[in-house]
Amino acid sequence: MKQVLAQALVLGLALVAALGLALPNAAQAQGGPLRIEITEGTIEPMAYAVPSFVAETPGAQQYAEQITQVIADDLTGTGLFREIPRDAHISRITSFESPVQFADWKAINALVLLTGAVSEQNGRVTVKFRIWDVFAGTELGDGMQFAATSDGWRRLAHKVADQVYSRLTGESGYFDSRVVFVSESGPKDQRAKRLAIMDYDGANVQYLTDSRSIVLAPRFSPNGERVLYTSYETGEPQVHVLNVGAVQSQIMSAGGGIMSFAPRFSPDGSKVVYSVTSGSNTDIYMRDLASGSTTQLTFTPAIETAPSFSPDGSRIVFESDRSGSQQLYVMPASGGEPTRISFGQGRYGTPVWSPRGDLIAFTKQNQGRFHIGVMRTDGSEERLLTASHLDEGPTWAPNGRVLMFSRETQGASGTSSLYSVDVAGRKLTRVRTPDGASDPSWGPLQ
Repeated sequence: MKQVLAQALVLGLALVAALGLALPNAAQAQGGPLRIEITEGTIEPMAYAVPSFVAETPGAQQYAEQITQVIADDLTGTGLFREIPRDAHISRITSFESPVQFADWKAINALVLLTGAVSEQNGRVTVKFRIWDVFAGTELGDGMQFAATSDGWRRLAHKVADQVYSRLTGESGYFDSRVVFVSESGPKDQRAKRLAIMDYDGANVQYLTDSRSIVLAPRFSPNGERVLYTSYETGEPQVHVLNVGAVQSQIMSAGGGIMSFAPRFSPDGSKVVYSVTSGSNTDIYMRDLASGSTTQLTFTPAIETAPSFSPDGSRIVFESDRSGSQQLYVMPASGGEPTRISFGQGRYGTPVWSPRGDLIAFTKQNQGRFHIGVMRTDGSEERLLTASHLDEGPTWAPNGRVLMFSRETQGASGTSSLYSVDVAGRKLTRVRTPDGASDPSWGPLQ
């Protein structure tokens, strides 16, 4: 029993180190349950092994290989985990039911082992898997099984990776999610833009609009079924609402001669907050989607835009130049006197509240450079995660641990691409898309 406990402690400490986690001091640990908090630590990622899943039916071999690879890409892409190359494996998994030879996996320093099997029959693919604590020689939780039509095999892989991530970190995953964005093509001075949707990793791109009119700033609804965006279809910017499944949209009219833009849903999806420009003035408004009633929330001669709700719907963060430069403010969701929260050097914009409620992400411009950063909701503990010629428009993963944003390269032939970065700023990754891409909005877990 002591040996098992010691091995379990080794795995636990290794996990803490791998995730850059902070342990409470001894007095805290003795006085209550152990709590793990993700910090900015930069420690060697946790080593895991994922042998190719076993193909249990004749038509499953290709799916087994593809699913295994996507799972590995998901986990390794977080920066929290390091895959042990398969050519270093001593054991070979040939049956889902075979006993695990833990000594062989310890010998190559794997802390976690993931085994699985795939079958295909009548156009449906089924994947089952188990997660093993190598040093304790035990299974982490119960095995699970998912099934889908054959064209949904990537979702199966993402769902497995989400389960592994959740069991090893104690937090929800984000792999089985989608991102809506603006796909860009053509020269910089005549760029064609259309709305597109994709898996979080850039796969399965589908186009939601054509390129006949400029589209900007798409925003997912909380359930992922609708998208708000700004379109110049009528000649001036107007907010549109699009049903993703039916690929049908309608204008959320603000009236003739009035421009509306920068929309975002409330957490329950019943309201939309957005900006309206009338004459030379820009203020923030809220619309009830059921009744169509509209409420003005700000009343200054300043430019006030880019509103974003807190997860509980009680507050709104937005950008305003009411102080003479572009800064971030927080106000009650019903309007009222706002509180300024940004006080660093430079200009702040495009704020977006974390789904966890603990942070606000933003774009910052200072000394000719653009940054994606995060701060606490009162403006404290500001951290800049990126720096480039032009980084802008952050959006949060469903678990609040990763941000996606767009980056544009310099020059007349410069292009926009999507990148992701974790909240510690350690793992910066380009998201591959068929063409240029900007204005991402990360949707919920499917």
